[in-house]
Amino acid sequence: MRLSDATVVIRPRSTWEAMDLGVLLSQRHQRLLLTSWAIVTLPVFALLTVLLWDSPSLAVILFWWLKPAFERLPLYILSKALFGETPTLKQALRQWPRLLKPQLLASLTWRRLSLSRSFLLPVVQLEGLGGLERQQRLQVLLQRDGGAARWLTIIGVHLECGLWVGLMVLFYLLLPQQVELDWGWQTLLSVATQDWRWLEHLTNGFYVLVLVVWEPIYVACGFSLYLNRRTVLEAWDIELVFRRLRQRLGSTAAGLLLAAFLLVPTTADVRADEPSIAPDAPRLLNQPLTSQASRDSVRAILDQPPFKNKETVTRYRFGEEQPAKPTSDDEGPSWLKALLRLLDQQRFGALASVIEVLLWSTVIGALGWLVWRYRDWLQAFVSRRPRLSRQLTRPLPPQAFGLDLNRETLPADIAASVESLWQTNPREALGLLYRALLSHLLHDYRVPLKPADTEGQVLAYVEHLQQPELLAFSRNLTRHWQNMAYGHRLPSAAVQQQLCEGWRSVFDAGAAR
Repeated sequence: MRLSDATVVIRPRSTWEAMDLGVLLSQRHQRLLLTSWAIVTLPVFALLTVLLWDSPSLAVILFWWLKPAFERLPLYILSKALFGETPTLKQALRQWPRLLKPQLLASLTWRRLSLSRSFLLPVVQLEGLGGLERQQRLQVLLQRDGGAARWLTIIGVHLECGLWVGLMVLFYLLLPQQVELDWGWQTLLSVATQDWRWLEHLTNGFYVLVLVVWEPIYVACGFSLYLNRRTVLEAWDIELVFRRLRQRLGSTAAGLLLAAFLLVPTTADVRADEPSIAPDAPRLLNQPLTSQASRDSVRAILDQPPFKNKETVTRYRFGEEQPAKPTSDDEGPSWLKALLRLLDQQRFGALASVIEVLLWSTVIGALGWLVWRYRDWLQAFVSRRPRLSRQLTRPLPPQAFGLDLNRETLPADIAASVESLWQTNPREALGLLYRALLSHLLHDYRVPLKPADTEGQVLAYVEHLQQPELLAFSRNLTRHWQNMAYGHRLPSAAVQQQLCEGWRSVFDAGAAR
């Protein structure tokens, strides 16, 4: 990189002036930048549109996500053109696959949403840094101009959206009048009546056209910020001045060297005649001011004001207090003097301690009041009692599925009553057995039944009890109950005997309790 070949003036600039330089760079090479960007991005967008025709939003999001890969081509063109080596379109397109290799995965994943992307891209592409070296380099670069790079991205996002909406509005305004009568915005957006998928892809195409114009400018502005930061850090402008001076002095260098060679013998003879002035010469060692004395004198001067101001503060001080000016006793009201005497060093410390205790007491009291005020809400989330036990306070439902669940309405021997009713009225016998099951679940097992519960919800409650025998009996009884209640299919006598035996084994024997 030869700074003397730069096509712009190398000097420190402000951040906004540096971005203006980027705009001028993009305008100077506008045709090459726009053409190369369009050739690279338009086929990718067409491919995504074809593959994701039924998902236009996903297509434009994927295209937007690939922008860091496309931005490497304009940066390559600008970096070459800056030093007078502007590539041709063919050369730039041939280099683009090679430009994608370094750290492409990082650019498309965790670095994708970086607001300083355009400012930091030259570190990877032009300097070729990665890992710890890249992190150290970024720390130096972002000390300044990092905020301007983030503002560039934020302004660019708003500019993209504004131009995108502007193109859509322009498209609507350019519609012929007779077509506009039939194509109102409500009709265009009504996907339920017609398929306007092509219109969504058309609006995506407007966004791609906006990027063709704006993205090279965005990359150029970030690149100019990067150049301005390196100019300040590495003093490129000073280096250029010294190079120009060297070129000017190049013609007279031979004469200066000849004069130097002619003067060397004379100077050597003169110095040979002089006495020795080495540091350990007797003449220097006999001086009244020795080297150690001079060092001590310098240290003593540096330890005194204005080089070093030592101050010990043992009280509270607010900001940069100015030293108190001497005042006479007659100045100021008496109450102010009394207040100042009260707030001396020791009493002010005691007052500060009292204020601190009061503040902490207020905070603790406020927390206690909040806990007491919202104790019910906290108990609902903090209490360790099981959920079923907290719901015991709810009133027990008197009925479920139209069945009376009170214990007083049930016979003493449920299985014997079911067997006697089965011969004359099997429907009533099966209903008695299911009603007895619900009553036992409600009163004995404290299952939170509600009048609106279904048979499936009841089985879910039983499953939470974690009693396999009770769950198997409940599922069997519920199935036959649903067949009779909704399908009007009565179970056989064998089923009656099976259900009665199951009831005795679960409830009468007390095995489930």
